[in-house]
This record gives sequence, C-alpha cells and structure tokens, in this order.
Amino acid sequence: MAESQKTLDEKYADLLSMIAAKGAVAVAFSGGVDSSFLCHAATAALGKRAIAITVVSPMLPKSEIDGATLVAGKVGIEHILIEESEIDEEVAANPKERCYYCKKIEFGNILQEAKKRGINTVLDGSNLDDLGDYRPGLKALSELQIFSPLREAGLRKQEIRDLSKRFDLPTWDKPAFACLASRIPYGERIDRDKLSRVEKAEVRLQEAGFRQFRVRSHGDTARIEVAPEERRRFFDEKLLDSISRDLKSYGFLYVSLELEGYVMGNLNRAIAQVQA
Repeated sequence: MAESQKTLDEKYADLLSMIAAKGAVAVAFSGGVDSSFLCHAATAALGKRAIAITVVSPMLPKSEIDGATLVAGKVGIEHILIEESEIDEEVAANPKERCYYCKKIEFGNILQEAKKRGINTVLDGSNLDDLGDYRPGLKALSELQIFSPLREAGLRKQEIRDLSKRFDLPTWDKPAFACLASRIPYGERIDRDKLSRVEKAEVRLQEAGFRQFRVRSHGDTARIEVAPEERRRFFDEKLLDSISRDLKSYGFLYVSLELEGYVMGNLNRAIAQVQA
C-alpha cells in the first residue's frame, strides 16, 4: 500500500466511512492499542450495530481480558467473550507459522459468533506498520476475508496512539503487547504450564514497576527483556535477588537478563537471520 499523504483528520474520516459502509461489524478485540481504538471508531461509525468479540484463551493473560472489558465499557460497545480453553495441536507444536494457524482458528470462531448475530463483517486492528514485520497471521486474515480498516485508511501505530489520546482512550500509551505464545521460541512445544509461568513472571515485572518487558521461556530458563532505558534498575541487587527467587518459584530453574534490552520483533529478526 502506498504511503498516504492525507492528514490525520482525513485518515480518520476515511476510516469512519469505510466502517459505516459495512452496515454492521464485529471487532476482533484483544484490548490492545489498535483494537481498542478500532472499537471506538466502529462505535462512532455504527453505534449499536458494532460489537466487540474477545477470544479468552490460555494465550491471553487475565489482565488483558480485564483491560478489554474496561475499555469496552468506556467506549460503550457490546462485548462478547468466547471461551477457548484448549490449545490446538498445530499451535501447540509451535512451528514458525504458528500465528497463521492460531489466527485461522481464532478468527474462524469470531466469524462464526458474529454470523450468529447476523453480522458478516469482522474487523481486525492491523495497521500499516504491521506490513513491515514477519506476521504469518495476516495470511489467515486474508483467507478468511477479515477487513483491516486501520491499514486500509493508511494509519500507522503512532497515529493510532495520537487519535486514541484525542478521544481519551486509556490505551493510548499502553505498551506493545503480543500473545504469551510469542515468549516461547519456535519449535519448543507450547503448553498451559509454560504459558502460566510466563504470565506470572510478567505480572511480577509489572508489579516491580517495569513498563515495557517480556519474559522469554527457553526450556527451564527465563530470559528477561526490559526497555533499554529501564535496564539500569537491575543494578539493584535486592531487586535482582527478589525477582530471581520469585521466577524460580513459578517453575524456572534459571533466570537471565537480555543485556541489550527489549526490542520489538526480536524473535522474528532471529528467524530472518537464520533464513538469510
């Protein structure tokens, strides 16, 4: 898609027009920056003819579900939760195309739920910046004919944050987030226990005051990544000892720190280097 020269207001107007043209929509709602803003836009364009659907699975932390519920209430959109307690075998095997299989299942369920309510169009929150990363899930969305209006309107992540702030959405400055399965290297099998201990470990970092972080699971080792500007906090020996003890109590044998800090897409860049 060519870079749009339109102003932010023009892009937002285009977004509302695109959504309104669908008549009725269901937003695939994770509670993140993009899908939260999309819920706002869908409600602005269609009112009660827009709904939000969240898939509750072992891949999504409880805190994200709680956050999505709060945002839906603020926006005023009907919020539907779909329980998905099992991890499909194609996803559990964790191939590099894992996101494709996961999105195919997740969005298939969302489409089915939407059609029960007479809604044939499902929206997802992919934005223009997503085209620059390794995202096999986009193929699944294309196959299922999921509509990505943020991308079609030429909106980038920072623009979505700017608009979210304008409309007083609590997610406008929310740190980037990806499902818990992204913490486990491709090829290492995913199970509920691994996801649970990663979730607990990340809650611990949040409670310690870290803002942008990941806890990568490498077998029995937890590899902590925090934003580069937050690394200096680990010069505190008491904090190091406390976090290490807690993460080991969750089931990790070893706890390490990524010295370069968190950079979005680290795992995907590793794949690209291996394939080069």
